[in-house]
Amino acid sequence: MDLNQKILYGLERLTDAYKTLIWEKAKITGLSPIQIQILLFINSHKSALSNISHLAMEFSVTKPTISDAVRVLVNKELLRKELLPEDTRSYNLYITPKGQDVINQISEYNTPIQAALEDSPNEQLVNLYSSLTDLIFKLNAQGIIKVQRMCFGCRFYINNNGQHYCNLLNISLTETDIRLDCNEFEEHNS
Repeated sequence: MDLNQKILYGLERLTDAYKTLIWEKAKITGLSPIQIQILLFINSHKSALSNISHLAMEFSVTKPTISDAVRVLVNKELLRKELLPEDTRSYNLYITPKGQDVINQISEYNTPIQAALEDSPNEQLVNLYSSLTDLIFKLNAQGIIKVQRMCFGCRFYINNNGQHYCNLLNISLTETDIRLDCNEFEEHNS
């Protein structure tokens, strides 16, 4: 097996570990993995991204799949809908207090992976993060990853001969300052 194949296999194993950890929380909460992912996403992102259309793109599933999952979360009073004044057919989703209680139960789902990373030398982590950001950006450019809110695709980002800079924050960025999921992200219009 060449190195690329070994890396692909390693990424597949990490994906399996992530799925296993989500499934463990699904069993405890009585929610499906996609419902857990929706709750976690809405909890950590601005409301403009918390609607059916965006969630479907974010998780690369159909709108009906997201609608069904959201309907269950609303029925269980974990989410609430708020109609948009400019389009009463559309709405954003918000976490309810009961939903926040569930999030508190599930938010530590990835602790085993975090603990494993803590044993790695910092230089190794920096290299891994740099490789991941590059891989994610390339897969987004190919249309495989539909949504990304990382510096490389942001209108505020400048790469000047390998030096990263953010015009919004007016600061130079190190490799580890590059964000994978930035709330201030605005798509670069090329």
